[in-house]
Amino acid sequence: MNRVIAFTRFAVFIPAMASILGAVLLMIQGSVEMIRTIINAAVNGTKLKLTIVEVLTAVDAILLGTVLLVIGYGLYELFIDEDLEVPVWLQVHDLDDLKSKLIGVVVALIAVIFVGVFVDTNRAEDVISFGVGAGALVTGLALFSYATRKEKSKTFPRNPSV
Repeated sequence: MNRVIAFTRFAVFIPAMASILGAVLLMIQGSVEMIRTIINAAVNGTKLKLTIVEVLTAVDAILLGTVLLVIGYGLYELFIDEDLEVPVWLQVHDLDDLKSKLIGVVVALIAVIFVGVFVDTNRAEDVISFGVGAGALVTGLALFSYATRKEKSKTFPRNPSV
């Protein structure tokens, strides 16, 4: 029975791979949109505010792709292969590590979305409501992170002479 239960951890493989594939898709689409915006601005001389909105939209897709990548890598590393070679900043040792990494990327995503709303002249009436909502969400995430953080356990070397 223990083997069966231990094997069920591989059920996370599908969502981890789906997150990684979704991340790659969003990053490709965001990059293509960025290149298209650059070419359009260079060739047609697009207005600055429109260019800013288009660039922020592309960055938004890339950042969302980053969120999915962190989720995919984190799930894979936690449940399937803890020796996955990823950069130090992306290493996940427990769910708290994954949570804190996700909160950081989500806050950056919220900031980009808010700036997009702020510079979009077609949505000027939404700036206050988006700002208050973004502020409330970031505050909630900060409080959640603070309230659920775990103290790092301090390990002291053993003294063999005692």
